[in-house]
Amino acid sequence: MNDLLSTLHFKYVEPQLPALFEQARLHSLTYDAFLRRVLLAEIDGRKQAAQQTRLRAAKLPQRKTLDTFDFSFQPTISERRLRELADLSFVQTNTNIVLLGPPGVGKTHLLIALAVAALDAGYSVLFTTLTHMVEDLTCFPYPNLWRQRLRRYLTPRVLVIDEVGYTKLTTEQAHQLFELVTQRYEKGSILLSSNTSFSEWGTILNDDVVATALLDRLLHHAEVMNINGKSYRMKDRFVTGKEETGMS
Repeated sequence: MNDLLSTLHFKYVEPQLPALFEQARLHSLTYDAFLRRVLLAEIDGRKQAAQQTRLRAAKLPQRKTLDTFDFSFQPTISERRLRELADLSFVQTNTNIVLLGPPGVGKTHLLIALAVAALDAGYSVLFTTLTHMVEDLTCFPYPNLWRQRLRRYLTPRVLVIDEVGYTKLTTEQAHQLFELVTQRYEKGSILLSSNTSFSEWGTILNDDVVATALLDRLLHHAEVMNINGKSYRMKDRFVTGKEETGMS
């Protein structure tokens, strides 16, 4: 039996065969019912393996969900709108999502939550920071090698670019980012967070013309959300501080 399963590449059902045989015996399963359980066990194993592969490839710094986000702490964020985005229609329409706001207000958490929803639905995802991505791309000075590395950021259905605004790009890096956004335009979604307004992107990219052209493509099909509020990351410390000082 095992050699037949190996020939058919049924590697996930093999460990479950003893249990499947026992179920067939106890419930007097028909051949049709038994075969169905065998096939479903293999299919489920393949789905789980594919999900684990996508999860590893996504390189998420941690797993976050909308359910673990405290929307009451950030009233400027529309929970209803985020829940609507989590239905992943933005992936199907290749729409970008841009979250703007100061550090610590929960932008990364929300982007990861949407990325997790996309992964759970079977979409490919890649998480990166802008600094890491441009450094990764500039490691390859030869055009052919650079384009091979660029495909790493073009292939995923959803690309998350976090922390735009923390690093000022060189002219070369700005053009590489423009090339990336251009090639993903209307082909795949970009989820992006930035602590700077769009008017400052000329400074970040070291070129006003490139910044204008990039934003034109990025925002043509995009949902933009501004988050203003206290540091979500520090909220527990605020609560602890009140308790320690006797503040109500």
